[in-house]
Amino acid sequence: MKKDRIFLDANILFSMAWGSPALSRLLALAEAGACVLVASRYVSEEARRNLESPEHQAALRKILAQVEVAADMDPGLPCPADLPEKDRPVLMAAIAGRADVLLTGDRLHFGAFFGRRLQGVRIMTVRDYFQTRDDV
Repeated sequence: MKKDRIFLDANILFSMAWGSPALSRLLALAEAGACVLVASRYVSEEARRNLESPEHQAALRKILAQVEVAADMDPGLPCPADLPEKDRPVLMAAIAGRADVLLTGDRLHFGAFFGRRLQGVRIMTVRDYFQTRDDV
């Protein structure tokens, strides 16, 4: 099976730091070499800002040690999707990071794009992603 490059939105990093069992499976896949986890400084910082407890901050640091850092994109570049300004850097970094998948729980802003591929990046929920894999 192809090794997916999975870009993690801030809400996914946040949930990982809180110990989501489903997202623990995703970390296990990455540790087993079945996928590569990717995030940008932008989403990492957003997740960090939203985690108040030192315990969750420490969990996030541990997670980020296993994540490849994608470059943040120039906000002046055109975005291939009609997204709010704060969400454009997420998609653009996923594209720049050559992600196969952008995992997000943001149904409000990304929901219209779930299951669609934008410049090579398929936007999905964690549940939908796991349904595409044979090994989970």
